[in-house]
Amino acid sequence: MMYQTGAQLLEYMKQNEMTKISEAVLAKEMLLTGKSEEEIRSRTAEHYAVMKQSAARALTEKVETVGGMISGDSRKMEDYRKTSGSLCGDTIARAMARALSCSEVNASMGRICAAPTAGACGILPAAVITVSEELNASPDEVIDAMIAAAGVGAIITENATVSGAEGGCQAECGTAAAMAAAAVVQLRGGSADAALCAAGIALENILGLVCDPIAGIVEAPCAKRNASGTVNAILSADLALAGIRSDVPFDEVVDAMYRVGRALPTSLRETALGGVAAAPSAKEISRRIFGR
Repeated sequence: MMYQTGAQLLEYMKQNEMTKISEAVLAKEMLLTGKSEEEIRSRTAEHYAVMKQSAARALTEKVETVGGMISGDSRKMEDYRKTSGSLCGDTIARAMARALSCSEVNASMGRICAAPTAGACGILPAAVITVSEELNASPDEVIDAMIAAAGVGAIITENATVSGAEGGCQAECGTAAAMAAAAVVQLRGGSADAALCAAGIALENILGLVCDPIAGIVEAPCAKRNASGTVNAILSADLALAGIRSDVPFDEVVDAMYRVGRALPTSLRETALGGVAAAPSAKEISRRIFGR
């Protein structure tokens, strides 16, 4: 295999005189699938189009979610951004609204792109769409960033887990934030080393985050974690681009995440038996939804 870890990825890039993570990911994907670069880029563009649709839909259209817990939240954020001005600034506010929109579309059984999971579907789209706007990135640059993100997600999948049921929300929203952070660094022209550093920081930032969906439905607190995960990705990219490094290499952070996830009790791994899902008000919401 060409590479399986972040360190192996960087070494492979060095040996083949590559500067962008997307170059190595494309080479591996072509080898594994037998598809051409054009086919892979085209498929990635299709996925990105779905992401853009889900990131925009709930901002202007009423979307009724299954549990009714997060319906309209993205529009509230968007209206707040436009009328009051966000304390976080317009860029971050736009990104948060988009992340919330993706979560609403997912919770209404709409079409989303799992990145890496449905529960974390808003983080990568929100970060990449918003940052690409800020940087006036070309379509090709955006696709390259998406491919780089996929490569980071694949490394985490191969060496750990992206399942909330196995590793908690850190495995879902954490991985999504790591993928998005790497994509943002590449969009900004940062090095592959900086991209992996950003991914590691993003994962470190929510190490130990539990998976505790209220009523067992992927709405709350999931949607808010998509919004915060998006911010986590962008700030982690900024830290890495500023030259701030994690004391623990990316691969070791991935391993730590996996070990922490396996150590979490079952009640904190998507069973809705612990965390905020076990709070009295959360149980009342569950009774309202399911009638028991």
